[in-house]
Amino acid sequence: MTYCLHAFIGLCLIIVQTTIMPCLLLFDSFYDLLVPLVLYLGIFRPVSESVVVILFIGFVMDNLSAGPFGLYVAIYLWLFIGTKWIVTFLHVANHFLLPLVVALGVLLKNLIVLGALVVLTDSRFPDDLAATVGKQTLWAVFTGAFFLISFEHVQKRWENRIGKLFVKKNGDS
Repeated sequence: MTYCLHAFIGLCLIIVQTTIMPCLLLFDSFYDLLVPLVLYLGIFRPVSESVVVILFIGFVMDNLSAGPFGLYVAIYLWLFIGTKWIVTFLHVANHFLLPLVVALGVLLKNLIVLGALVVLTDSRFPDDLAATVGKQTLWAVFTGAFFLISFEHVQKRWENRIGKLFVKKNGDS
């Protein structure tokens, strides 16, 4: 059931990112909303539960984007692997470190996209690349922790409701 919750959250974030945010001038250079979800899965959830959701949302983003197929799956998997690696020696669940973790995740995602751009095409870097990456990083510092804490809160409420539902069903027997 938790798979469905995270897949639903991912789909909602994809819808907001692709339909609502481009229409708002303030959010024109906002970071990828799925980065905090991937980081949340890497920090707070087990690997067996997270990989399926990451593959699903990566596949959906690959189908919606005009980039090479598999790019978003690769980005999200590398972010997840990096997060799991950092969790082994750093206590990133500390709420004071969460903005830094999301900012580093956004920077890493941008580096992977730029690396793919350089390797797969002969195009030049955009003129406003540094400004865009800077804005995205600032957005991540100020809003990233909010997303991670919100995902954690939704997960706890979900587990609480599902637990009550199963206890109630088992108690009726």
